[in-house]
Amino acid sequence: MTKMKNLFTAALLASALALPALTSTSFAALKPPSMAPEFAAPASLAGKEFKFDLADALKKGPVVVYFYPSAYTQGCNIEAHTFAENADAFAAVNTTIIGVSHDSIARLNDYSADPDYCAGKFPVASDPDGAIAKSYDLSVRAGREGMKDSRGNEIDHAFTERTTFVIKPGGEIVATLSSAEDKVTPVEHVEKSLAIVKEMSAK
Repeated sequence: MTKMKNLFTAALLASALALPALTSTSFAALKPPSMAPEFAAPASLAGKEFKFDLADALKKGPVVVYFYPSAYTQGCNIEAHTFAENADAFAAVNTTIIGVSHDSIARLNDYSADPDYCAGKFPVASDPDGAIAKSYDLSVRAGREGMKDSRGNEIDHAFTERTTFVIKPGGEIVATLSSAEDKVTPVEHVEKSLAIVKEMSAK
């Protein structure tokens, strides 16, 4: 618990790790009731690589696809930790969580197993060339030279603005949560998406 409190404090104070901002003028994510583009990508769960397929996941129930800038950085660490804490609540309403970033699968193997973040509770997928992000109409921006993550390792990939899509079986997007447009915080991405799938389950 102390480590997580330190993480939240560091996230507010560590401006040196600030990610390149994407303004709303450069941002036009897919909105409801658009159909979610299908994708299959290398992913990691609890440090083990597998192929995640959105179409297969949607056969089981709703899917929360959340795009985040980079593993082992400020808000992304908070968001991953919060999704992990709430993983059982999502599972209770048959909802799959999948995080997507430009991180390599090697980085995601570490991140998915890290007990302070994903904690083996949900998978994260690698979108190194940004093809998945772009299919969802998300902007991709190059990182700044010399940027380092919260472990002190250099970040050598691009970034996509924090955006969450809640997708119902059949593939229709029912909600789009945007940090760029709606100023949704990392924790709110989790809380709001969970509230949406709970409401869907209750109907």
